[in-house]
Amino acid sequence: MNIRYDPEVDAAYIAIGRAVAPGEAATQVHGIRSPRGEGEIILDFDAQGHVIGIELLGASSLLRSEDIERAETV
Repeated sequence: MNIRYDPEVDAAYIAIGRAVAPGEAATQVHGIRSPRGEGEIILDFDAQGHVIGIELLGASSLLRSEDIERAETV
């Protein structure tokens, strides 16, 4: 699992397994909100319907600070 974080837009991407190339997701599910209503979670699926990545918008409210510190900054 690999976490990338972009502090300029407060977004993170969690790749499950290997890194996900741009455009590799065949399908996305949008509009998932956190239990507190802060941030948005987007699931990426490959052509076979497997989850390959998770995008977090408003990542600083969804991830622990130590996870953001360990993430690769982009």
